[in-house]
Amino acid sequence: MIPSPGSKSLFEEISKLTTEQRNSRSMDIDARSTEEILKIINDEDKTVPYAVEKELPYIAQAVEIIVKALKAGGRLLYFGAGTSGRLGVVDASECPPTFGTPYGMIEGYIAGGKEAMFRAQEGAEDYEENGAKDVVLAKVTNIDVVCGIAASRRTPYVIGAVKKAKELGATTLYITCNPRENFNIKEVDIAICPYVGPEVVMGSTRMKSGTAQKLVLNMLTTTAMIRMGKVYENMMIDLQMTNKKLVERSKRIVMTITGVSYEDAAKYLQQADGHVKTALVMIKAKVGAEEAKQRLLKADGFVRKAIEL
Repeated sequence: MIPSPGSKSLFEEISKLTTEQRNSRSMDIDARSTEEILKIINDEDKTVPYAVEKELPYIAQAVEIIVKALKAGGRLLYFGAGTSGRLGVVDASECPPTFGTPYGMIEGYIAGGKEAMFRAQEGAEDYEENGAKDVVLAKVTNIDVVCGIAASRRTPYVIGAVKKAKELGATTLYITCNPRENFNIKEVDIAICPYVGPEVVMGSTRMKSGTAQKLVLNMLTTTAMIRMGKVYENMMIDLQMTNKKLVERSKRIVMTITGVSYEDAAKYLQQADGHVKTALVMIKAKVGAEEAKQRLLKADGFVRKAIEL
């Protein structure tokens, strides 16, 4: 393919991004042994959680917004390109089986559509209108939360999606791995900026930046789900029994929390129509399935409160 003439202004913009700088600690990585290369990568990866730690106050604000929106019938929608987009799609797709969320409550959109999950569609990220179009197709409203994900901060597709979402009244979040002081998208309500520094391989944001974004996404949805009563103690109790592994995990959760036998756990789950929460309340509160369901309804889905009722 013959390269396009290009844009000097874009070149200069990208050159200034911290995610596009050279890492002084990996300058001679191509001359190192396999073990030495791995050590360099591992040492750099160790810095990522500390970068995320500095953003905890902003992540906490984002969680409160997400919980409020989901309880009001809104959605959490991720928009990203490349690695960032894939991470959003993965996080969203894992919520229904893990936490029993309805499909559509949390969704991920990637520049280039579904094909981009498996094969790079690089040109799709270059236009703000593509992001804006996907937001319109997603029927975003003022009760939704739209989260842009872009390591570089400048990805046009993501910027276009966030801008359009803001126009439609949605609350907007943005996850980027460039410093907060470099953030210039005024339309964003909350920016989460874990600054991980230059990558081991210059510009390869699938590495430290991708790891940081994954950690943040884990925090956003997991904490939101805990705050919505989908975890009891430290166990997932709203999972869907959609495969054999999850069926057996459900039984184990009931057995671990209540102390009943394998056979009794299966019996209670059957009476509860496969709903772990209902089975737990039935056993712990010594009530029938219907009473357990009513208690959960009154307790806003929190098992502890339902048992106490």
